[in-house]
Amino acid sequence: MDLSGSIALVTGANRGLGRHFAAQLRDRGAAKVYATARDPRAVDLPGVEVLRLDITDPDSVAAVAAAASDVTVLINNAGVSTAQNLVTGDLDRIRLEMDTHFFGTLSMVRAFAPVLARNRGGAVLNVLSRLSWLSFVGANAYSAAKAAEWSLTNGIRLELREQGTLVTGLVLSSTDTDMMAAWDIPKNDPADVVRAALDGLVAGQVEVIADRESAEAKAALSTDPSLVYP
Repeated sequence: MDLSGSIALVTGANRGLGRHFAAQLRDRGAAKVYATARDPRAVDLPGVEVLRLDITDPDSVAAVAAAASDVTVLINNAGVSTAQNLVTGDLDRIRLEMDTHFFGTLSMVRAFAPVLARNRGGAVLNVLSRLSWLSFVGANAYSAAKAAEWSLTNGIRLELREQGTLVTGLVLSSTDTDMMAAWDIPKNDPADVVRAALDGLVAGQVEVIADRESAEAKAALSTDPSLVYP
């Protein structure tokens, strides 16, 4: 699809990948970029239209869908990481992971699917994770929620096909954002990840794998689990 002249909406656009998405869409010639965040005062990017949005609040989602009825590209980037395991972790924080990554993303898709249909189909891009395909002690709630979002992405791709909506999943490993600030490990440059994602949208790709670690995690899905989790 052609991003020049598009009308894009980015969730979680106040920092990290979301800010890079909003900036690069603007720089690629999008006619309008809605940059959304729970606290709109946190969005400091010039040349965008700022909207308040909490994707876990159905009323907030409905209000944004009504205000942004011209959208042709939806970037579901907003996320949270609570560092919870499943057996001993705080259940409310585990629910927050699922409410954000699965139900929040689904809420956005349900609200904007008819908007995209009216605007000639457009595209949805969901920001996933290498941990969609791999569990990791200390982040098992995040892994479970991202696995659910990966399945959601594949499901809505089938359901939105007839209305001509491209659905793309972006899969990435450790990336240099606020969410990963405490981890002293090699990280992707978020600008490079977003550039690859938007190039994938332009090319009509249904999946963009941003790095070698994510490609390896996908390949390992066919491996005996006893070897992946020795």
